[in-house]
Amino acid sequence: MKRAKNSNRRLLINSMYRGNKFIFVIAVIFSILSAGGNLFFSWLLGEVIDTIGNGNMENLKRIGIITLCTIPTYFAIEAIRWTALSKFQSNGMRRYKEWAFQAISKKSISAFTNEKTATYLSCFTNDITSISSDYLWGTVHIIYNIVMFFAALAMMLKSSPVMTGIVIALCVIPILVSVTMGNGLAKREKQVSDMNGLFTARLKDLLGGFAVIKSFKAEKRCEEVFAAENRQLENAKEKRRIFSGLLSSASETSGITVQLGIFFVGAVMALNGHITAGTVLVFVNLVNSLTSPIQYLPELFANRKAADGLINKMVDLLDANTESDGLSPIEDISKGITMNDVTFGYEDDKHVIKKLTCNFEKGKSYAIVGSSGCGKSTLLNLILGAHNKYQGSIKIDDREISTVSSDSIFDSISMIGQNVFIFDDTIRNNITMYSPFSDEEVNKAVTLAGLDEVINARGEDYLCGENGVNLSGGERQRISIARSLLKGSKVLLVDEATSALDNETARHVGNSLLDLKELTRIVVTHRMDEVLLKKYDEIVMMKNGAVCEQGDFDSLMSRKGNFYALYTVENG
Repeated sequence: MKRAKNSNRRLLINSMYRGNKFIFVIAVIFSILSAGGNLFFSWLLGEVIDTIGNGNMENLKRIGIITLCTIPTYFAIEAIRWTALSKFQSNGMRRYKEWAFQAISKKSISAFTNEKTATYLSCFTNDITSISSDYLWGTVHIIYNIVMFFAALAMMLKSSPVMTGIVIALCVIPILVSVTMGNGLAKREKQVSDMNGLFTARLKDLLGGFAVIKSFKAEKRCEEVFAAENRQLENAKEKRRIFSGLLSSASETSGITVQLGIFFVGAVMALNGHITAGTVLVFVNLVNSLTSPIQYLPELFANRKAADGLINKMVDLLDANTESDGLSPIEDISKGITMNDVTFGYEDDKHVIKKLTCNFEKGKSYAIVGSSGCGKSTLLNLILGAHNKYQGSIKIDDREISTVSSDSIFDSISMIGQNVFIFDDTIRNNITMYSPFSDEEVNKAVTLAGLDEVINARGEDYLCGENGVNLSGGERQRISIARSLLKGSKVLLVDEATSALDNETARHVGNSLLDLKELTRIVVTHRMDEVLLKKYDEIVMMKNGAVCEQGDFDSLMSRKGNFYALYTVENG
């Protein structure tokens, strides 16, 4: 597990540099040139002071010409540096998010169902900002400050080894301050990230349940809940900002202390004739180049460590609830699906499916009926391979479903759920799921799903809105049906797909599904419509998580058992 985590971490970090290394190198090179430019200006300033002392006008003119030529060059270096830095960050974050999303997409349905989407939202929004600034930008600036430190040190040694030794001794102060305080920043950054995830989850719940909140007049209580979560998040941010501010203040104060110490020691040495006034000024300027890295490097490293913790957080999410996929695909379903003595529960001690045995033959239609909570939807999810921790046997032809790759299951089986998700896009894109189907294929699926009237009235390019807000419940259901039919799977699972439709439309859709030949149809339904039920090859009656009766409509009615009782109650 640890090896797999390290592998995912390495892949996630490498994604930021994939196709981005050249820009990274450019950013580093021009950052080094920028550091060299800063040091060069310090040298020029020292030369000017010494030239004034010597009264050499010709040398002063030469320095002036050099300065005029250097300024536009320095501007060009800085422009290229910041452009490269910005592009490096932009490319890195784009690839980071794309790789992470691809990794999430590879998770199984059951794995993702057990997780909080708000945590992912936090990782893709709040955390990304810190990773971009503190990890990518921080990496380049760590290199910049290291180069600046050693280049300044080399210039100091060349100018005066004694003065350099004094500078190094004084620099111990900011080093101790920064190292002592720098370790606490990563912990506080992690706390902010965690609190932001909790806040996002709460906000998502409150906005998603807006109608329920209003109908139960729970606004006041929900406002209090929001305020509490918001207060905790902002408190965590405040603590992080205060600590970061204290770290910066301590670093800056110690840096000023060192600079003043250098100035006074240099003044004494200049008065005694050991160094020139220009050298003192060079040292005063170079000490910034020496102390700034000492001042900022611990903070940069602390920030980078904090950002690294956020990357680890994403890795942990990608590793969480992962399930080993099947060993091999299935090419076709030639016989059908068999469930034998299957027991399953979402919790270990609470079984939803109990000793269930059932056989679904290829090309036949099955209606799954039963009272609410008897396990009908769970049965479909097990067939779809959404849960592998079951007891008993579920086979596609002669292959245990837990040994079949999830991709091939999704290729062979489609599911129309009772909770339809519609993307904020056009009707056509919601039907095709962005795949390049022909107009003929799309039109056929539209007709079978009963969407002709909607398409004729609004057009395929009509925007559905967030989760289909611009559509009725029936229209959303029919889009979901068309989506599944267009996929062309061998098995169609339908979970209360007509629950939001009126009786006439529901019968039309039901007939369309039953008219699909060579397709195994397993339909969970609550509608006790005699006309439709008689068209099914078999009706499977479930009770308490098991199959209690199975047969065609007439045979089940003649038995006057559980199905007969359910049908009689539903039809008055």
